[in-house]
Amino acid sequence: MANLWFPMWSGLVSALIIIAVVWEVVWKGIAMWRAARNTHLIWFICVLIFNTLGILPIIYIFAFSKRKEMEQRAQKSS
Repeated sequence: MANLWFPMWSGLVSALIIIAVVWEVVWKGIAMWRAARNTHLIWFICVLIFNTLGILPIIYIFAFSKRKEMEQRAQKSS
């Protein structure tokens, strides 16, 4: 009975894997670009090594990469 369901599930699983890979690559690319631009070597290495389906890159982008940009803007305006 399990063999009858395999073809249907294999297509769904393949699609989910492709979506997860694209999701991870996009977020990882953005986070690594920002980490390199902000000279955050530790974050760059962590994002490069760990595959977390975009969770670690999203945390970096929205929580930590903004701090450096705000500090740079504050220094320019002073």
